[in-house]
Amino acid sequence: MSTAAGPASTSPASGVAATPRLNSCAWLLDRRLDAGDGERVALRCDGVDHTYAGVARMVASVAAALYASGVRREERVLLLLPDTPELVACLLGAMRAGAVPVPLSTMLTAGELAFIAEDSGARLAVVSERFATAAAGIARSPEIGGMVVVGDPAAVAVPERVAVEAWSQWAQPAELAAPAATTAESPAFWLYTSGTTGSPKAAMHRHADMPYTAGTYAAQVLGIRPGDRCLSVAKLFFAYGLGNSLTFPFSVGASTVLNPGPPTPASVAELVRREQPTLFFATPTFYAGLLAADLPADTFASVRQGVSAGEPLPASILERFRECFGVEILDGIGSTEALHIFLSNRPGEVHPGTSGTPVPGYEVRVVDDGGADVADGETGHLLVRGESMATGYWCRTALNRRTFLGDWMRTGDVYTRSADGVHTYCGRSDDMLKAGGIWVSPAEVEATLVAHPDVVEAAVVGRADDDGIVRPVAYVVVRADRSVDAATLVDFCRERLAPFKRPRQVFFLAELPKTATGKIQRYKLRG
Repeated sequence: MSTAAGPASTSPASGVAATPRLNSCAWLLDRRLDAGDGERVALRCDGVDHTYAGVARMVASVAAALYASGVRREERVLLLLPDTPELVACLLGAMRAGAVPVPLSTMLTAGELAFIAEDSGARLAVVSERFATAAAGIARSPEIGGMVVVGDPAAVAVPERVAVEAWSQWAQPAELAAPAATTAESPAFWLYTSGTTGSPKAAMHRHADMPYTAGTYAAQVLGIRPGDRCLSVAKLFFAYGLGNSLTFPFSVGASTVLNPGPPTPASVAELVRREQPTLFFATPTFYAGLLAADLPADTFASVRQGVSAGEPLPASILERFRECFGVEILDGIGSTEALHIFLSNRPGEVHPGTSGTPVPGYEVRVVDDGGADVADGETGHLLVRGESMATGYWCRTALNRRTFLGDWMRTGDVYTRSADGVHTYCGRSDDMLKAGGIWVSPAEVEATLVAHPDVVEAAVVGRADDDGIVRPVAYVVVRADRSVDAATLVDFCRERLAPFKRPRQVFFLAELPKTATGKIQRYKLRG
């Protein structure tokens, strides 16, 4: 089954080169079927194997169901599902139909999901009964008219105007129809990421972007091959996890081990022992947790390569993991906007404590405030360019103009580059911080804390623990006539924010350090 027209063709009438046909679902799935890989294992989940042919049957059902539901080309479809074959089928099936799947974080609250649902303008959502409470937030959007539930539809409370249907009735068997006539430039999927003001924003990706990351990082850094077996701690709703568990293995006919449950060091270690992955992907926070779990030295014996991203990997964790388990970890930096890793260490050429060198296919610059390249060893703002960059953020004009500078994208990270081209992370150029590899907006957490009746002011910063892992901590000023303890404020946040956003510690101050103009001096609190 053809997936692309090859080199750009020329329209006889206009003489203008046309964009080649490309559909990401066809590129990932149909090529496997055409290559005779139909009976190879594509996914393994909860001890059950799903072949490429079996995934194709599920994708056919989803694509047909979307057509029957009236979903049109480029319309968004929200997906609130754990890492299961159903989520993979929805991602691929929606792209096959020319729709735009929007995988959502299963850690978000109903209120956070309500904002995203309305912002996206989606009319249909596919959700899991497991996240029924959060899914009810999606139904608050006036645009949502239909919801498909994997599990018991009665478990999700929705307004009468929302039509609810069971997955078992919705995704009926169907023939694998030809993919929608999308091009490399057509919208393929959106990924929501945190904003500097606390409002999530959708990074919009094209059908060209997935194949590009497969041909760059997966092929030229990982050297992924058909016999590999991937296991990612990062979920499919992350750009990192999407590449690890779908794009990369499907690009060569390898296998993915899906973990539908919440990852813990103990449960993931057991999964590794049982499923024997060859490629293991996690964040520095999780690698630190594995080291603290007192696991047997042979736990990762099957793993030929570890990968870390999401936040800088402290050199001590890299070295201790190699000593304990004999596994080399490649640290790198990527972003939702770039779709995967664009700076990375290389197998056998790891520089501990650094992000390495540019992945083939990407270019980076370290520049000063005026946009001029800085000298080696000097700090500056990191810019990146490559063909997997998002086309922009949905309905965020001012932010787009600040972030996307022609071919280049401003990452918001501060870096240095050594004389031999190795890049080292130095911090952020804004107030954003990462906790467990996930962006956290201090403004959002601060707004939640200030909503407590006893709190006057709050400031949230990242503070490194003994392993060098950054955790969010809060400094608050309490009203003069009130009294509140740290545990109460953490519980207050727990009811309103996703778990990774909650401050790990709360400190009380008589006043916050500020500039003469009243701006909080966060650097004094980080110290």
